[in-house]
Amino acid sequence: MLKQYLMALTLAGAVATIAPSAMAQNSAPADPQSATAGSSQRGGRHGDFDPAKKTAKLTRKLKLTADQQPKVQDILTSEKSQMDAVKADSSTSQVDRRSKMMGIRKASNDQLRAVLNSDQQKKWDVMQSKEQNWHGRHNKGQGSGTTADSGQN
Repeated sequence: MLKQYLMALTLAGAVATIAPSAMAQNSAPADPQSATAGSSQRGGRHGDFDPAKKTAKLTRKLKLTADQQPKVQDILTSEKSQMDAVKADSSTSQVDRRSKMMGIRKASNDQLRAVLNSDQQKKWDVMQSKEQNWHGRHNKGQGSGTTADSGQN
């Protein structure tokens, strides 16, 4: 009886150890383009960024006017296309890509802020501060990203 129990326990341990790596190998996309699509479909780190959804969210939170909404969506659409281009550039190092993406993000935030009135800008600043604090807490212990992020908080 004890031998059967030990054998079952050993088998269960082996399956628990091997199964995750086998599944990871089977789920790996065949080409880089599908890897990008797959990560957004699974809701990767930043998920499937949709400028229209983000505009709707900002419209609710900041009470954007009908005049502001298309301007905001254009800025977000431009940001997305620029980010996608940087992500697709495999000739650039990860550090350089991250730096470029941070620059794109800052430029978009500056453009968005310029579209807002003074009350909306105050709300926007609070939203950005909360987002930076969230990223600061969740990026701790992730290597070189921590140093760059901690300098901005």
